This record gives sequence, structure tokens and C-alpha cells, in this order.
Amino acid sequence: RNLFLSFFVFFFPVAPTLFCTFVFLEKKASVSFHHAHVVVLILAAMKSGGTQLKLIMTFQNYGQALFKPMKRTRDQETPPDFFYFSDFERHNSEIAAFHLDKILDFRRVPPIAGRLVNMTKEIRDVTRDKKLWRTFFISPANNVCFYGECTYYCSTEHALCGKPDQIEGSVAAFLPDLALAKRKTWKNPWRRSYHKRKKAEWEVDPDYCEEVKQTPPYDRGRRLLDIMDMTIFDFLMGNMDRHHYETFEKFGNETFVLHLDNGRGFGRHSHDEMSILVPLTQCCRVRKSTHLRLQLLAKEEYKLSVLMAESMERDRLTPILIQPHLDALDRRLHLTLNVLSECIEKEGYSSVVEDDLQENPETDHAHTGSRQR
Repeated sequence: RNLFLSFFVFFFPVAPTLFCTFVFLEKKASVSFHHAHVVVLILAAMKSGGTQLKLIMTFQNYGQALFKPMKRTRDQETPPDFFYFSDFERHNSEIAAFHLDKILDFRRVPPIAGRLVNMTKEIRDVTRDKKLWRTFFISPANNVCFYGECTYYCSTEHALCGKPDQIEGSVAAFLPDLALAKRKTWKNPWRRSYHKRKKAEWEVDPDYCEEVKQTPPYDRGRRLLDIMDMTIFDFLMGNMDRHHYETFEKFGNETFVLHLDNGRGFGRHSHDEMSILVPLTQCCRVRKSTHLRLQLLAKEEYKLSVLMAESMERDRLTPILIQPHLDALDRRLHLTLNVLSECIEKEGYSSVVEDDLQENPETDHAHTGSRQR
């Protein structure tokens, strides 16, 4: 089950009506958030922080969502000479990541859907952000464009233009307010150097995982296995940009890892970046539930690419991924299973695969923990 249910039980133990409402909404999430493309927008503002432009959208019912506008078309691959930290974020990657996370049964990505936005009526005319408003202009092709303010790619040369004023984007549901549910940000132990010439420690030390396993919070509980899940998730997408991750502070080390900011996935379908799998190759640890799910998705009758296509076809902006990216998912899934097979052959099944499916396990192994929903 989705761990957001556990979150609401914990924070609202004396609010059964609210909790029951949330349970209903969670069960209907794929239906209710499917209507995100038609809810009236009444306010748009730039989100502070981050390297690329994002907008906070406020709906008529005062709900809010994070909007990432389209910066690249579906068939534009990331150039081979681009560094991972300078690549454009892709709105369709955010949408596809939500569906992939759900199919893998992790359920750690907040609901995300596609929306076609009228840049004139739903952004320019409703914003109170003067800095954003001033960046709107009409292009020589008579299209409405804007660029906002951010660290990268916010200039006239990198403006976002509509057709003539319609633009695609991903709409992500907001997590509970930080005043209600504080989150903690953690450095990913396998984060990259974000430098043109330097390598990270894990890239030069094959025994790096042994050091990680002796370091809190990875020395006990579920955290290391969560990182392995996240590693598999990122490899399937081709996402090299997982420098940090977040957890809900209230639950300590027994919480789950949130899979946020997935805009730099699905950039290259013609290349499989094996370095993303290094945490798995170094640690050789995986949950049994994850291993079984991967094996299931490798079967012809439950083929990952087919399930992804079927899941995403209900989105307003379908097709979300072109066929080469779907084919890459199947290819990378087999590569992941090959890595796990090599680990099992080298270390033995019980040393690699942690049984998280037993209700009352006899032992509580270090560096592992039962998978919670």
C-alpha cells in the first residue's frame, strides 16, 4: 500500500473523517488527478530555488500543484556531449516516472499528470509575479513566449513558446505543507561530483558500499534497501541526476524515500548508463518484493514497456514516451536482472535478496528492513 496512508494515520489519529476522505482519494488517485487538466487556474507564480523554471499553480478550489513546462520534444535526445547537470528537464519524464514508480509498486512519487496550458489566460493574465510577467513576449512567429527567472536556461534565447499560446507541461500534486509534515533532505551517498573533471569517491573505490553500510542511517533499518530501489528506478529511466533525496522527518529511519524531481530521465533511449547501477553492483542487495516484481515485468505477458504504454495512454498528453524509450525500459530491466543474477551467483541468494514478504521474520538483519507501504 501507498505509504502516504501511513503518513496520514500518524498525523491525524483523531481525525477519522479526514483520514477516511484521504483513503478514498488515494484509492481514486488515478481518477481524480486525471482531471488536473481541466481544473480552472486562478494564480501562477515562479517557484524559488532550482536550476530551471518551475511554476506554482493555484486552482479554483485553492489546491496547488507544481507545473513544469515543456522544454524538449519527445523525440529530442540529450546530446552525448552534454553533462548530466546541464541537461534540460523534461515534463514527460516527470509524468512517465510517476507511472513507472507505480508499476514497480514503489508508490513514492506524488501523482503527476499532463496538462495543456493557455499561457495567456492561465499564466500571464493571472500572475501577480511581476518578474514573471515582464518576461512574456511575442516571437517573430507570432507565438506567445516567456522565460521567467532561474539559474539555467531562463533567457530570451531559451524562451518557452506556445503554439500560438498553448504549452504542454507536467502538473505534480503538492506534498503536505512543511509546517504540517517536515521533510529532511539527505545527500545521496552515490551522488555524482557535478564537476567536469573530478570523479566522486564511489567511482574510484569498488568497496565504497562497505563504507556506506557502516554509516547511519544506512547501517540499519530500511534505508539502504530504499536506495537500491531508487537506483533501479533511476537506471530504468536513465536518470543520472539523483544528488539528494527527501524523507518525512517524523518517522525517523523507518520512513520511506520520496522519489522527487525526475525531470532528467528519459533523455537518451540509445544509451544505457551503467554507472547509475553502481550502488546495486557494489552492494548486491535487493528486496525480495522488488526482485520478484522485476522478474514479473520481464515476462512477455507482463512486459514493462506494454504496461507503461497502457498506463500512460490515459494521460491528456499521450503519447508520453516514444517507442524507443519504451524499448529501452525492457532492455534496461534485463540488464538490472543480469546484475542481480551475478550478485546471487557470487554471494548466494539469501545474502543478496532480503525477504521482506514474511509477516514475522525470525531475524532482523543489519542493513535491511521489511518493506513498508
